[in-house]
Amino acid sequence: MKAMRRTKIVATLGPASTDPAVLEEMIIAGVDVVRLNFSHGDVRSFIPLAKTIYVTANKVGRSIAILADLQGPKIRIARFQEDSVILTKG
Repeated sequence: MKAMRRTKIVATLGPASTDPAVLEEMIIAGVDVVRLNFSHGDVRSFIPLAKTIYVTANKVGRSIAILADLQGPKIRIARFQEDSVILTKG
C-alpha cells in the first residue's frame, strides 16, 4: 500500500503555467493544490482555467484541489477633495 504524504504541494498559477501541457507536467511532478490569485481577476475569468485544471488532472489520474485566494482588504490612500473630513459613527 502506498503511503500518503501529509504535506501537500501548492503551486500558484500564473500566465506561464496555465497551459494544459505545463499543468500536466506540474501535476505529474506532484502538485496537489493549485492556487488562483483572485487579486488579478474575478470568478468568471477563472472558470475556464478551473475546467482546464480538472480536465488535466483527470487525464493524469489525479485529484487536484483548487485554492481560491480571495482579494482581502486593501489600504487605499488618496488626498481628500476638501481640507478636512468629518467622520461619523457607523
